[in-house]
Amino acid sequence: MSPADQQASTAADPTADLPLLELRDGLSEVIDTDPALTETVEAFQAGTGPVAVDAERASGYRYSHRAYLVQLRREGSGSALVDPIPFGDLSALGDAIVDAEWIIHAANQDLACLAEVGMVPRKVFDTELAGRLLGYPKVGLASLVSEVLGYRMRKEHSAADWSTRPLPSPWLVYAALDVEMLIELRNAIEQELRRAGKWEWADQEFTAILDAPPREPKPDPWRRTSGMHRVRNRRSLAVVRALWEARDQIAESADISPGRILPDAAIVEAASAMPTDRDALQKLTAFKGRGAHRHMRTWWEAVDHARKLPESQLPKQGPRYDGPPPARAWADRDPDAAARLSTARTAVAEIAEAHRLPTENLLAPDTIRRLAWSPPPEVTVDVVTTFLRDHHARPWQIALTATVLTDAMTSEAPAKPLD
Repeated sequence: MSPADQQASTAADPTADLPLLELRDGLSEVIDTDPALTETVEAFQAGTGPVAVDAERASGYRYSHRAYLVQLRREGSGSALVDPIPFGDLSALGDAIVDAEWIIHAANQDLACLAEVGMVPRKVFDTELAGRLLGYPKVGLASLVSEVLGYRMRKEHSAADWSTRPLPSPWLVYAALDVEMLIELRNAIEQELRRAGKWEWADQEFTAILDAPPREPKPDPWRRTSGMHRVRNRRSLAVVRALWEARDQIAESADISPGRILPDAAIVEAASAMPTDRDALQKLTAFKGRGAHRHMRTWWEAVDHARKLPESQLPKQGPRYDGPPPARAWADRDPDAAARLSTARTAVAEIAEAHRLPTENLLAPDTIRRLAWSPPPEVTVDVVTTFLRDHHARPWQIALTATVLTDAMTSEAPAKPLD
């Protein structure tokens, strides 16, 4: 490679000159038998210090969010790649490390699928969340490993179908590397958090992750269909709902990602075209694929059902929502609320910038909107503190924002345009 080509390559990938991360102990065999699992449980029970934990799902391929591979690493135990499918339950492994701190990158993404196989931590260290608190512009695992530890990680199998069996060796190497440096990364980040005076913040955030209740299903999940903004009337919305629900039943039964059964584009196209018979439906461009054609009878029955619904059973134009209206409508509907929100957003953003934090990690945007739209009858620091606590703000967040939010709720600043 010429010097000019080298310079261009480095500019395109600033990590190009970093050493590529490799497995220190080589690639271990996948644990998929009872004797091998017993040995792994004993090895990790005998290890010391925190445990690096990761899980691979088959998002985009499967309906379920189950784990298809669990990776672990611990000092004195080495690394392990565990296939949860033959076992169904890995609670013995979870129990073996339950008293250790679990290091997980983006814990919210993995905790549910780990709990599904019986692995529930009592203490976590989330390296992604810690990176956010430290103000790193990129907090993906590969970005943090390169920035903090100086290694370049492989990225080529991040979107693989992890339900594939047997798993190819290159995929297993990729998966094992995800826990290879997590312990070192955790230790380096803890030092940075302590130097920045943010260790207590991180500790509160990690506790909040474990204390958070399970996410409740969102109402009307069909409204998240991509391209919904092109659907203009209630009858067409009924078609979207009917097709989405029919697709969801097929996808769940077959454990296939809904988009592989019927793409969102097909649902929106049918809702917009409002075909009058099955022939017209299958002539639509998005319904000519093999997947769409396979269930054509079901799709037409869904469309026909929606076409015949009485007006009283058609979905409403807007989604059900228990919070304030969209902020862009505030200036017309309640100028005072718009002024409060503008002032509050500005104040919180200034605090976040001063502490090198993403604004959304300082305080949830929805919490600010709810306070500005319906402030308590009496606005004091104590009252705002209680409001923030009731909306799951952590003590460190309340300490930084309660006073400025109190001022924002009582100021008379003119409203600014809201997004």
